[in-house]
Parts: sequence; C-alpha cells; structure tokens
Amino acid sequence: MNNQKLVAKDFITVGLFTALLFVVEFACGMLGYIHPYVVASYVILIPLVGAIPMMLFYSKVEKFGMITTMSILLAIIMFVTGMGYLGAPLIILSGLIADLISKSGNYKSFKKTVLSYGIFSLWVCANYFPVIVTAESYREDLVAGGFSSEYCDYLFRAINSRTIVILLLLCFVFGCIGAFLGKAVVKKHFEKAGIV
Repeated sequence: MNNQKLVAKDFITVGLFTALLFVVEFACGMLGYIHPYVVASYVILIPLVGAIPMMLFYSKVEKFGMITTMSILLAIIMFVTGMGYLGAPLIILSGLIADLISKSGNYKSFKKTVLSYGIFSLWVCANYFPVIVTAESYREDLVAGGFSSEYCDYLFRAINSRTIVILLLLCFVFGCIGAFLGKAVVKKHFEKAGIV
C-alpha cells in the first residue's frame, strides 16, 4: 500500500531522532574519559538516557522501515566518527529485528515496543567491537592517544570476548527498563498515538 511507503516527512523524523540519539551517545561517550569501567557501563547509560528520545520516536513510528533506517544511519555515523565498520552488522540487524517486532504489533503495542527497544539497544555494543576484534592495535592507538597502560588494562578487563555476552544481555535488559522510563516521560505522546 502506498500509504505504507516512507515519505520525506518520515525521513526527516528519522534523521531528527537519530541526531538526538547520537547526542546522547556522544555525551555518555565523553564520560568514558573518567574511567574505563564507565565505557563498559554504556550498556546501562545509553539505553536508559536514550530511552526518552527513543520512546518519543516510537510514538511517531507508523511504518516499517523507520527503525531500520535509523539503524543504518547510526552505522554510518559510527563509521564516520572513527568506530569503524566492525559493529555495522550488529547495528543494522538489531534495527531490522526491532522494526519487525514493532510491526508485528502494528506499532501500537507497548509490549512489543518494550521488546523492540530492548533489541534495538544492542547497537550500543557495536562500540566494543574494535576493542575485541582489533584488541592489539586498538590498545596501541589508545596509548598513542595519551591513555595510560593502567587505563587500557582496566578497559580490556571489562570488555573482551568473554564479557561481550554479558554486555549484550545488559543492553537488552536496560533497554526494556528504559522503555518504561521513556514512556512515563512521554506518556501524552503515547496516548495520542494510541499505543497501549
């Protein structure tokens, strides 16, 4: 159906909320300079703080493709800002699955929105892929950039191939929790959109 095709207004909405989500990610990212364990806590911080603009975004999503498009834009932004392409498949796949979940509830089911945002939040772990996959060169780059060996030791202790499953799980759990938090903040928009 033609009314289910994305139009200019939809792309503008996606672009706006992608930018807002990136601002949240960037702000949380700055906290990583405090201590490497803060970097590991992105899986808690970003899904929770990002839930407010994301729930507002979900209240405006009515067509398949909007969430997927956002994930593609996030993958591009991550690449352009120096995080490489290693996490791109995870970002795009989580967005696609999140889109399909929301669509299965006709974008009107809050239960599906909770699950959708939990899955979508997995994109946060794309930040960790360079740390895990290119650990040696990534450590060299950190040291060359002025980070201490102690900082690197803590970082690689928290983020590695053994902890990534836990980090992914935390992303999902706090994404689901964040959905309830975000809904409480933008409750009127959910009511107007008829999401129950």
